[in-house]
Amino acid sequence: MTGPGRTHRLPRAAAVPAPATLPPRGLPGLDPAFSRLVEVAESGATTPATRTWHLLDNAARLAELGVTPVGTVLCVHGNPTWSYLWREFVSAATDAAAAGKAAWRVIAVDQLEMGFSERTGTVRPLARRVADLGDLTETLGLAGPVVTFGHDWGGVVSLGWAVDHPASLGAVMLLNTAVHQPEDSPIPAPLRLALSGPVLAAATVTTPAFLETTLALAHPPLAAAVRRAYRAPYRGAARRGGIGAFVADIPVDFAHESAAELDRIAGGVCELRVPALMLWGPRDPVFSDRYLDDLVARLPHADVHRYEGAGHLVAEDVDYAAAALTWLGETAVLEPPVVEPAVVEPVPTETAVLEPVPTETAVLEPVPTEPAVVEPVPTPTVPTPSTPQPAWAANPHHPLWHYLDELRESDETALVDMSPPGGGGPRVVSWRMLSRQVRRLAAGLDLIGVRAGDRVSLLVPPGADLTAVLYACLRIGAIVVVADAGLGLRGLTRAVRGAHPDHVIGAAPGLIAARALGWPGQKISVARLPRAVHRALDVSFTLAELLSLGAAEELPAPPAPGDTAAVLFTSGSTGPAKGVVYTHAQLAAVAHALHAQYGVGVGTGLVAGFAPFALLGPALGARSVTPDMDVTSPKTLTATAVAAAVAAIDATVVFLSPAALANVVATEAALTPADHRALAGVRSFLSAGAPVAEPLLAGAARLMPRASAHTPYGMTEGLLMTDITLEGIRDAAPTSLADLAGPGGVCVGRPAATTRIRISALDADGAATGELSDAAGVTGEIVVSAPHTLDHYSRLWLTDRAARRGAVAGERWHRSGDVGHFDSAGRLWIEGRLPHVIATATGVLTPVGPEQRIEGVAEIARAAVVGVGPAGTQQPVAVVETLPPAHRVALATPGLAALVRDAAGLPLAAVLVVPRLPTDIRHNSKIDRSRLARWAETVLSGGRMTRL
Repeated sequence: MTGPGRTHRLPRAAAVPAPATLPPRGLPGLDPAFSRLVEVAESGATTPATRTWHLLDNAARLAELGVTPVGTVLCVHGNPTWSYLWREFVSAATDAAAAGKAAWRVIAVDQLEMGFSERTGTVRPLARRVADLGDLTETLGLAGPVVTFGHDWGGVVSLGWAVDHPASLGAVMLLNTAVHQPEDSPIPAPLRLALSGPVLAAATVTTPAFLETTLALAHPPLAAAVRRAYRAPYRGAARRGGIGAFVADIPVDFAHESAAELDRIAGGVCELRVPALMLWGPRDPVFSDRYLDDLVARLPHADVHRYEGAGHLVAEDVDYAAAALTWLGETAVLEPPVVEPAVVEPVPTETAVLEPVPTETAVLEPVPTEPAVVEPVPTPTVPTPSTPQPAWAANPHHPLWHYLDELRESDETALVDMSPPGGGGPRVVSWRMLSRQVRRLAAGLDLIGVRAGDRVSLLVPPGADLTAVLYACLRIGAIVVVADAGLGLRGLTRAVRGAHPDHVIGAAPGLIAARALGWPGQKISVARLPRAVHRALDVSFTLAELLSLGAAEELPAPPAPGDTAAVLFTSGSTGPAKGVVYTHAQLAAVAHALHAQYGVGVGTGLVAGFAPFALLGPALGARSVTPDMDVTSPKTLTATAVAAAVAAIDATVVFLSPAALANVVATEAALTPADHRALAGVRSFLSAGAPVAEPLLAGAARLMPRASAHTPYGMTEGLLMTDITLEGIRDAAPTSLADLAGPGGVCVGRPAATTRIRISALDADGAATGELSDAAGVTGEIVVSAPHTLDHYSRLWLTDRAARRGAVAGERWHRSGDVGHFDSAGRLWIEGRLPHVIATATGVLTPVGPEQRIEGVAEIARAAVVGVGPAGTQQPVAVVETLPPAHRVALATPGLAALVRDAAGLPLAAVLVVPRLPTDIRHNSKIDRSRLARWAETVLSGGRMTRL
């Protein structure tokens, strides 16, 4: 049998013919009524031959129901599975038809040599398998619309059929698969091992090693009965010949007999204009995200959903069937969208920003450098800043680089580095210098091939270098993805690999992490490195070389307002971190919202203890500074560091995260008279990202006595939704027992200048099903609308769909996942997160109000209220941190439990004491209630009282 560029010998048993049979009864989840055998004449055979296929087909059941199918879904498995992979989809589609929904005929095939189809004893390379599937559909008389659905090698075969049958094709759906092997990366390790010489036969045919390895890729592990079902057609070497043949048919070089067919299919996919859906498991050691990137490049109009935590057997890991049927129900399969021809190049998605420990020489100071050895690529000259830019003419906001152009001749301060790379005192950067360096870096990036839509991962610490590189990327249309260092190394790795950057710009710590963890992308160093380190980290250029290359400042045309600018990853405090996509216009609207609400603009001095706001400084025309702090740990910020930052730029506005603010207030004793004088010049103070208690905000107000203290409410998906002042918090404080007995929560004020907010009421199960309303006293999900809310989530089609559910036609609304209510004065109160709503037998409870009441007990430092048990009959449980802190996990003493129950005003099932509640890193305040609920349920079910 032909392998990759050489001949592999498979055992004689692999070529033994055997007839097709029906699967045995009793396989879990598989209805025997769907199984059938179909005889098919083989096309192109020198000697007439008929092959017998086993398939799952719900046509007979649909006929019994008296319904006419709207189309057919043709499901093709890969190696070494069989049609059993699609059992849930066949059943779910049939159940949907029985319930009166759209009726889809589903045909799930066992490819020849596989499953319970015929063992023909012949070699069946890729082209033959695509032809085989065509022979089958011709025999079945499928006319269309046909939706192909493929997984693994079945994805390639199904796409081959799709390319060959454009008149019948209605849409394509894919689970993890690939149609092209990138030339700059090896094939996955598991396949390299299976393809190596004598290992091929031993691992795939003689033994069930390849089969067992594949079955072990499920998350969580497959049930024993399901594993037995997958093994059922492959018991014995004589039944496993197709497994070995499939592996041998992987074309890993151009000499392979299937290479040309794979290339034909890959090219043909680019011409498909039908709707497409990709459901992907990123924990796949075979088909990683690089293959998803390639498929998205070929089908740029596809809807994509990455299931964080799912892997190669995504069909076993998640409810893919419901997702696929939902998509089919909402997609105009019969009216394919008009899509511009795809260019088979890496598709723009996202870019990641890591914030490691500062190091190396800064590029905004002259750095001696040798001329870079590079052949410049011709590029068009950009118009001068005074030249009108038509793409932005109709947009109400300036592009993000507007003030870098307008103030390019100004020697006024643009930003200050309080802790520049290499040490030393604060470094002052003028608008003139910042503008010049941004233009030169942008031109240099363009010359080395960084293009609009490319993903550029920035592993650069906050400061002048990061600001210059960020705006250079934005200016040429490269997409930046900001992944907070608070995600931790594991979370950052998931984010960066999911983004699959085309280029990486980093300081040494970031580049070392990228190399060690296998993060993709061309590497560009912030500073010159020793030659050996340069080679070891696979660095192509330094920023100094880019500055030299871009000295002529010849720039490409600027991006349009609707082009993607950035993907900002959420903190991960409420589930897996999500990539939030913003266009240039939406980011510009963020700057406009800050200006409209707080007057931040030209002449404003902005101290940002939260890196994203420091990066917005140039877009606002404000001079900005980030205090001297460890950005990976906001609670390390001190009061003296804030005062020094304020003094450095005569700041009038200070923005700090709640975690940073707590330590600033705690360290106020170290302030000098000069520090107090500097802080007295602040006019506005903001703290956002998590609820800020009145005592903490009051403490900050003491430090900045002339400042108006604000705590805006927002999220990564919309950075400024409401605003409330310290005085507003005090005015909203409960004043009666009736107020205390209500739903409670944190008052976050009224909608910001450019924002609208509505509530979608909760039903008895805790789901937000109500119509959008601004009525007072109604608890439900908070739904927001503003020019500066997100465009969409990155590769999270289901999440995006849920966030837009029930939106007003023609308007952009976003379901925040937060729960709250309006009071009679029109103020918004936050009561918790939608997933943390407790659905009891007597109604729904939200956690924040009871938690606040419990935290009024003198012995309690912090509290979390969670639900245990099944939804609809959940029991509330309080988990508390005590004063002084407990040393171990335990049930609360009877006395403390009584105090907590009395304060909560709820029939608490239990009160548990822990040394520390689990919180996120970015805010150090958002409690992970979902994790806490799972833990509490385990403990109360008799499990060990382990630490969180």
